[in-house]
Amino acid sequence: MAGFLEAVGAEVELRADEQDATFGPPGGDRPSLATVYLGGGTPSLVPARDVAALLSRIEARFGLAADAEVTIEANPGPDERGDLAGLRSAGVTRISFGAQSFDAAELRRLGRRHRPGDVVTALEAAQRAGIPHRSLDLLYDTPGQAQATWQGSVEAALQTPIDHLSAYALTLEDPDAANLTGPTGDHLPVRRGARRWRRLAAAEQDDDRAADAYLWLDERLVAAGFGWYEVSNWARPGGASRHNQAYWRRAPMLGLGPGAHAFDGARRRSWNAARLDGYLAALAPADGSPPHLAPGGEDDLDDDAVRLERLSLDLRTRAGIARRDVPQTALAELDVALQAGLLDEVDDERLMVTARGRLMAGELAARLVA
Repeated sequence: MAGFLEAVGAEVELRADEQDATFGPPGGDRPSLATVYLGGGTPSLVPARDVAALLSRIEARFGLAADAEVTIEANPGPDERGDLAGLRSAGVTRISFGAQSFDAAELRRLGRRHRPGDVVTALEAAQRAGIPHRSLDLLYDTPGQAQATWQGSVEAALQTPIDHLSAYALTLEDPDAANLTGPTGDHLPVRRGARRWRRLAAAEQDDDRAADAYLWLDERLVAAGFGWYEVSNWARPGGASRHNQAYWRRAPMLGLGPGAHAFDGARRRSWNAARLDGYLAALAPADGSPPHLAPGGEDDLDDDAVRLERLSLDLRTRAGIARRDVPQTALAELDVALQAGLLDEVDDERLMVTARGRLMAGELAARLVA
């Protein structure tokens, strides 16, 4: 842990030096950070004092707005949720627990170490610690999942003190096949046992069941006072994630740590390689040499990619898309989507996906850009 934190601190300094050279020091024309997101697994395992030190270093080098949103991800198990009171004192304002399910058998099949009761305990502890915003992640379309099991998890989640819920269909893509696991890739290779599990699990998934689960969830959450604001995210009033909304608005974002992604707000997306050994070798060299940025990659989007990305992200959100952004060549596709009930006309200028449209937002965006 000490070596990892040393490497992250070194990257903070190197990235901040780049920002200073390009935009000047924080303050003035260079705004302070509005959000910080500590994610990528279980950062709650980092001692709270070290989280506080890291946030202080980030504030010193990048600036941190007085009302900044600071989120941390955590697993709800008793040995993984971390020192919640300490995290609050460090400046954390949001916590997102990876619950995935409230069914004990389903949790075992997913390889999760916590139990359903741990989720409730963790959320109540976060509430007592004074963390203002508390979120849960749930998974649907897990192998052989019964609708009663899914609905039971949702009902259990609604009995907890959350103001935000994220729900994702289980995805089982192969990062090796997608060439994402090489020396500069942002994914780690899939182990043989995990690959076999994924193959068997995929055979027990069902698109129609997944669609039914999503549509039921949306209706239930709206009835419970949660509004959808992005395809996979619902929140009570005031509970939406500001950090995630910045992603969907294509705002500039810095990424630090193994596998982290960054975006310049226009065309350039970049990332650090996922391998921890390469990250440590670059930023905390064993021979005492000066640290340098870790290996990674970048992608400069062309005009077509920018249009598709912008339309895809806008379609995923409640804000919807501007009618003027749909090219003339795709107006026939637009009419088909409206007639099929995949889009609603918010007003003369904007269009928003319906609940059914959210199920195929990616394909819809591709058709509307063509």
